[in-house]
Amino acid sequence: MSQKKILMLGGSAQQVVAIRSAKEMGIYTVLCDYLPDNPGQYAADKYYNISTTDVEAVYEVAQRERVDGILAYASDPAALPAAIVAERLGLPTNPSESVAILGVKHRFREFLRTHDFACPQVYVFCPDTPLDEIKRGIGHFHFPVIVKPTDSSGSKGVTKLENTDDLEKAIAWADSYARNKILIIEEYIERGFPAVIGGDIFVWDGKIVLYGEMSCLRDRDGLGLIPIGKKWPCGLDAAQTKRVHDELQRIITSLDIKFGELNIEILLDEEDNVHFLELGPRAGGNMIPLQLSDVFGVDLVKANISAAMGQKPDFMLKMHEGCFMHYVLHCYENGTFSGIEFAKEIEENIYRKVIYKKTGDTVEFFDGAGKALGIIFLHFDTVESMDYFCAHKDELVKINIA
Repeated sequence: MSQKKILMLGGSAQQVVAIRSAKEMGIYTVLCDYLPDNPGQYAADKYYNISTTDVEAVYEVAQRERVDGILAYASDPAALPAAIVAERLGLPTNPSESVAILGVKHRFREFLRTHDFACPQVYVFCPDTPLDEIKRGIGHFHFPVIVKPTDSSGSKGVTKLENTDDLEKAIAWADSYARNKILIIEEYIERGFPAVIGGDIFVWDGKIVLYGEMSCLRDRDGLGLIPIGKKWPCGLDAAQTKRVHDELQRIITSLDIKFGELNIEILLDEEDNVHFLELGPRAGGNMIPLQLSDVFGVDLVKANISAAMGQKPDFMLKMHEGCFMHYVLHCYENGTFSGIEFAKEIEENIYRKVIYKKTGDTVEFFDGAGKALGIIFLHFDTVESMDYFCAHKDELVKINIA
């Protein structure tokens, strides 16, 4: 029997784990990534230096290599090309139309409205739309509002505005991250539950088989919008949890999603209505699959690979005791990396360290996930001890910059 092949779209540091896992499963790995210094090329069996968003080039590679599955692991831009190419070749995939809807915020907001999901008021426009016209378009909105690109993730290019004074600046910031040059302004949702609910879910045969909701940490003690970690359990009560789970399954059914890991970002408003900020058609970034694998005792990376190959994943959940979280290492200055100091009192809680930088590397001001220095994974016996770390993280973790 010939060796099975999988086409992996993306070879970043966070995607190498999927390449290695596929090889451990005995699968031949073919990688596409346009960045010449991507680390995945050194892990994959075969490498093509092409863009993961170039559908025709990806299609040509998939045909040439006669792959049995395609996986855009933890990649927003590559999710749609993966679905399109898989459909053409008759390989396992979710509907490309559904992936397309989830990939851009304005189409997703329209889907939410037409399928009777909670959704704020939204204004869609192009960056070159006259400012006066934009102001008229949001004239009936209640402030604050959120300005964001429609095809970016990780809160890149996002601004919260209390009025229109800095609207032009916010538009320019959103435009800098907008590949499709379509922007969106939407009313800010006043939260009932204090944290954004993030994490991942896993679907098999149209049913959610793992609910991995976690509460999100945001930069600058929650005043910012950039994710810097997630913690489990998330803190929802039983009624809130049921409402979130019911709405998640309803949207999965509405979109005809058949399999795979999806990244969630949800708010509960003051009436506990479930608002979907994002439903990414791929595994979450910042190594969320590893975190949830630790919580549930499954290997979600290998589950993604199995599903992409059309094979039922091994899903025997074995819940582990205690509280789990991951924390994104970052700093708010430019400079040269010279190490990280962890307080002795938390060393025993850190069970995994993934450091992207080495001494002497350049460090940039943290304004998005791409500027992270690494990720640490922590386990605590109690919610109180986990919350203590969150409240004192800047004292317990020191980033040294020269």
